[in-house]
Amino acid sequence: MNPGPKRLAGTVLLVIFIIVYVLLAMVAASAVLPNAGGVVQFVYYAIAGLAWVPPAAWIIAWMHNVPMRRSK
Repeated sequence: MNPGPKRLAGTVLLVIFIIVYVLLAMVAASAVLPNAGGVVQFVYYAIAGLAWVPPAAWIIAWMHNVPMRRSK
């Protein structure tokens, strides 16, 4: 795949992923955390705040991974 379309697809995928992740994290927090203590809330927000990074890093690495062209 050409770098231009691949980066566009990766950017769109990253934006969609982050939107879906934020919505799911918000629903999970509203379902679990209203009656939870402060420590549980802290742990949840610490994990939820960092859990999106590895998938986003994978998408970014995929976007910038351009295969080498063979010379003729």
